[in-house]
Amino acid sequence: MVTLQLRQLTVPPGQRLLIHDLDWSEFEAILDELGENRASRIAYSDGILEIRMPSPKHEREKSIIGDVVKILLEELEIDCECFGSTTFKRQAMKYGIEPDECFYIQNHQTMIGKDRLDLSMDPPPDLAIEVDITSKTQIDAYIRLGVPELWVYEDAELKIYILEAKQYQTSTTSPTFPQLPILAWIAEVLEQSRATGRSPALRAFRQKIRSTL
Repeated sequence: MVTLQLRQLTVPPGQRLLIHDLDWSEFEAILDELGENRASRIAYSDGILEIRMPSPKHEREKSIIGDVVKILLEELEIDCECFGSTTFKRQAMKYGIEPDECFYIQNHQTMIGKDRLDLSMDPPPDLAIEVDITSKTQIDAYIRLGVPELWVYEDAELKIYILEAKQYQTSTTSPTFPQLPILAWIAEVLEQSRATGRSPALRAFRQKIRSTL
């Protein structure tokens, strides 16, 4: 049997690597070897580890969608704590996940000043964002984590998932922003960003919010 080290493997941008039959200690060892200063994202569920290398397009889109959420929260004066791509993992439930973006909103006060997570006590993020879900491993990890609202942007379309009875159901509205046309606004901002650039698109969006409110 040939044993390879992770530094011998290369995952091209936009691609993923699946490693099967990993127990929890092996998963933890791989996380340690990968380190915190890395571009890749991971998802682990039931012994399957997925390592994804985001493409420039992925990073641009996830950043813009995250910025839209931040603008909405600021303009609506809704307090939040942003945990970005923090690693969420819990051995008892055999999962690990790193969102593209995530936010504590309803539970923001609990997370103020937190530098370390203990998921046996700390709540999951209230809203997570993923661009290009690539496998069932990712969805399973979010279900086990108990994230109540998950936004998935895939194939130029945003879908909003609400956790109900341990399954995600699609929704046309966001519980976080129930009165706002989130699906249409995200599509509009991303389209405008491709035409005029990120900053002009986000400035225009902020003005739209202010005029709407």
